[in-house]
Amino acid sequence: MNFDTIITRRGTGSIKWDRRPELDPFWVADMDFASPDCILDAVQKRLAHGVLGYAHAHEGVTESILNYLQSRHDATATEESLIHLGGLVPALSLSARGFVRPGENLMICTPVYYPFLHVGNDAKCETVAVPHVQIDGIWTFDWEEMEKQVSAKTKLFILCNPQNPLGRNFTKAEIIRVAEFCNRHDLLLVSDEIHCDLVFNEETQPFYSALHLPEHLRQKLIVLQAPSKTYNIAGMGYAFAIIENPEIRKTFCATRGHTLSEINCLAFYSAEAAYKHGEPWRQELLTYLKKNRDTVTDFVRSELPAGCTIPDIEATYLALVDTRDAKINHPAQVIEKQAKVWVNDGTAFGAPGQFRFNYGCAHARVLEGLDKIKAALHSAKA
Repeated sequence: MNFDTIITRRGTGSIKWDRRPELDPFWVADMDFASPDCILDAVQKRLAHGVLGYAHAHEGVTESILNYLQSRHDATATEESLIHLGGLVPALSLSARGFVRPGENLMICTPVYYPFLHVGNDAKCETVAVPHVQIDGIWTFDWEEMEKQVSAKTKLFILCNPQNPLGRNFTKAEIIRVAEFCNRHDLLLVSDEIHCDLVFNEETQPFYSALHLPEHLRQKLIVLQAPSKTYNIAGMGYAFAIIENPEIRKTFCATRGHTLSEINCLAFYSAEAAYKHGEPWRQELLTYLKKNRDTVTDFVRSELPAGCTIPDIEATYLALVDTRDAKINHPAQVIEKQAKVWVNDGTAFGAPGQFRFNYGCAHARVLEGLDKIKAALHSAKA
């Protein structure tokens, strides 16, 4: 795969490129790379059949996911515990609606992917947001504040690991401590692991899925994963849940009711191909993204106005840049106005005074976007 190839996406109905075509997009979390040939070939083969009717998970996709969990995460899951879904965000909403009642609350840690902040609205419940804290330059959980904020009304904790937008690959000790916190307060733990295959530091710190938690900490657990971010097939609309506890699984599935559409037939074959044949491509992607990650990190620390900061990124293809110490307010608005570049406003993630930059694109595009941002922020300082 030549990740340097720039593919024109304008005029294709792309949310990223066509929603605001007057802006240069580095915002929403999809990449500008073509999906692996193995996926494209599988889709073409399925299309050649000619009938695109209602579909359910065929044996191949289920087998590929269970084998993937075993080979990639050393986790044993059963077909019974596997729930196929038309997307991960709907699963977050299902979790809130199924297990939190009006007058109760759920807990999250911020900054975080913005749907986390809003799925409580679907359940007509409150959201308790506890900010992450930086200790010795590393973003982690504010354990004391979590203990202060949790109450008898708290029923659910939604974890984002790897963390979007902070780029943390949380350690085994951190995840176990989160699970122990949930167990102590009788909370259901929902672990969103959609970026788990986009981890850069696995040689020194393997990704620790909640599927690895000790058995007594897995009794109230929902694990959510998807091939969408890794293999750039978000438009296919496929994710899955692993729920070992049959009572929790029953409630989760019952909550779906008639609110979710069927999963399209091409999505199943895309997921099967990704998990069966996509690993070589994934390794190439990680190498390329590491280069982009290093470029973005070095650029922010050396080229942007003094006071702009960026955390060490261990996972994802997303970078959160903080301009507060540079005294640049509303940086996303400044960048849009001055540079005609679209980045995510950190406010939506619970991170005002910051912006999120998507470097999942050709290296030349990354440099181009950074240069425009540099000019805009220096102009704002001037």
